[in-house]
Amino acid sequence: MKETIDRLRSEGSERIKAAATAADVEAVRVALLGRKGEVTLLLRALKDVAADDRPAMGSELNRLKVDLGDLLSVRDLELSGGSRGDAESFDLTLPGTSPSAVGTNHPLVSVLESICDIFYGMGFSRGDGPEVELDYYNFTALNFPDDHPARDIQDTFYIDKKVCLRTQTSPVQVRYMERIEPPIACVFPGRVYRNETADASHSAEFFQIEGLVVDENISMADLKNTVDTFVKNFFGADEPTRFRPHYFPFTEPSVEVDMQCMVCRGKGCGVCGQTGWLEIMGAGMVHPNVFKAAGYPEDKYTGFAFGMGIDRIAMLKYGVGDIRLLYENDLRFLNQFRGVL
Repeated sequence: MKETIDRLRSEGSERIKAAATAADVEAVRVALLGRKGEVTLLLRALKDVAADDRPAMGSELNRLKVDLGDLLSVRDLELSGGSRGDAESFDLTLPGTSPSAVGTNHPLVSVLESICDIFYGMGFSRGDGPEVELDYYNFTALNFPDDHPARDIQDTFYIDKKVCLRTQTSPVQVRYMERIEPPIACVFPGRVYRNETADASHSAEFFQIEGLVVDENISMADLKNTVDTFVKNFFGADEPTRFRPHYFPFTEPSVEVDMQCMVCRGKGCGVCGQTGWLEIMGAGMVHPNVFKAAGYPEDKYTGFAFGMGIDRIAMLKYGVGDIRLLYENDLRFLNQFRGVL
């Protein structure tokens, strides 16, 4: 077979050089590399070669196939008037051709990075954690009681009894505090999962960003100032916020943060349920039990945490009425955000 390969290499090269038209080149290609071409038939005959010689012969045949294919491409280019070796056929002074489609960031990525940039400006760093999380970090270390409804399989995707897909980015708080001593100022963006039926405002997977500040003498006033600074930088200097009492297992006291509805400007409409306000995040002072789970000494540190859905923020920012649009990869929709943020 080695002699046949050498013969085909020599004869094939001569036949390609002798091809005078594009049709001749195609005819040679079919004769050599087509379904019934000479090289193809040799490849099929490899099964009859001795097992010890088969790897070497297979390598030689593949190299022959590639070499002849390259020669055919070059000859076809020469006959079309664009020889690679003819420098005079190229005018290097001509402007380049703009691509018909240029990639851009997904709106969720743009929003995420814009949010992080604002917090970088306030002195925050950035961290992350696993999406497949231990039940301990996702619930127990965050002060969720054993009978809390969020632990139910109707709300959480469990892999086994001790492992689940994280339902929030809050578990990263405890993991981070286990490794880092205060002072801490860090944000944790990432994907989270909840066992929910998708509709216009809910999804089984979405993005959150968690914020954590821990030091001595941190107060609710620090939390409010941080949130107001973020809202004014992201949405605009004139956007008012309000805090409402709420309950979260991992913070005490806890609040929900609302921003004035950007549609009706506080007058009340269908988007905000006639309240004039839209919820943008949950927040509060870190619960002492969370500090205890992280191994911090009692009564030494205080801190605050907040969490918001990046998808919800993107919907507010751009007036998107259905969260599912952000995940359908419809270029007609995504191209509207080209160049924003």
